[in-house]
Amino acid sequence: MMYKIAVIPGDGTGPEVVDEGLKVLDAAAGRFGFKYETATFDFGGERYLKSGETLPSGAVEELRAFNAIYLGAIGHPKVKPGVLEQGILLKLRFDLDQYINLRPVKLFPGVETPIAGKGPADIDFVVVRENTEGLYAGAGGTLRRGTPGEVAIQESINTRAGVERCVRYAFDFCRKRNKKKQLTLCGKTNVLTYAFDLWERTFHEVAAEYADIETNYAHVDAICMWMVKNPEWFDVIVTDNMFGDIITDLGAMIQGGMGIAAGANINPSGTSMFEPIGGSAPKYTGKGVINPLAAICACQMMLEFLGEPEAGARIEEAVVTIIRDHLKGMNAGEMGFATSEVGDLVAKLVAE
Repeated sequence: MMYKIAVIPGDGTGPEVVDEGLKVLDAAAGRFGFKYETATFDFGGERYLKSGETLPSGAVEELRAFNAIYLGAIGHPKVKPGVLEQGILLKLRFDLDQYINLRPVKLFPGVETPIAGKGPADIDFVVVRENTEGLYAGAGGTLRRGTPGEVAIQESINTRAGVERCVRYAFDFCRKRNKKKQLTLCGKTNVLTYAFDLWERTFHEVAAEYADIETNYAHVDAICMWMVKNPEWFDVIVTDNMFGDIITDLGAMIQGGMGIAAGANINPSGTSMFEPIGGSAPKYTGKGVINPLAAICACQMMLEFLGEPEAGARIEEAVVTIIRDHLKGMNAGEMGFATSEVGDLVAKLVAE
């Protein structure tokens, strides 16, 4: 099978880490015998500054023809925050119906966590975040803007269909993951009584079809505390868009930082998008010191989604080996190797 992959290198250090991910992808294709072709799109800050457009007309439909999107990072210091994120990232997630944001939180051997006394055996869980509804749906508005009486309203939109498909994905994923087989609903039922009444009822109704999965519930503030105090309690967490956005950044920190964290925006039957979590890091652009492992791990997730689990597993093994045997740190400038050298090391191990 030929996989069609759209590449959006993006802004800042995005192109640098994408280059290393593509290097590893090519090594995996040679090792495991699959074929792929790529097309590169220049969506990001530089294009916006030149043309005033975030995504050109027809871009979404063009991307819909690809099996996956491999994204570097979006974010430019000369563009107002929110413009690129809403105009590119959120638009692609919504228009391509990438209704699952999947974020593994896994501490690799050799990576330091800020949590004292915890190691790789303690930090290994996954957050399933609803990705197209909630507060990010864009419902709301302002009245009397710029006056002392200004009113701003931002509404959280939660539909039974949207919640249920996310919850079902989480149950199926938990079963396939086949570790603790424990699914935790993260919400705020004591305050957000309408939205999370829907989430809680749906969660329990769907749970009746998954007798092999243990279920529990925790408020989002308790989840944050326990992720720090007892991360080993978790297997899979399912939650809404806003809470998922917050707890996955906390997850990135306890797994060792943004240099290793990768994520996926998934449409199970359509075009999905895979990216490092750390952002464009513009101050490091062109210096060759940014850690590409998060982008390489995003490539791993992309291959698993495309149906190449052996290739994905081999990339993870290679990353673990490189961290253990070569890298001094996860942050930019601390690795002891240039960005391209890290990519070369991982690609070599994948190909062997």
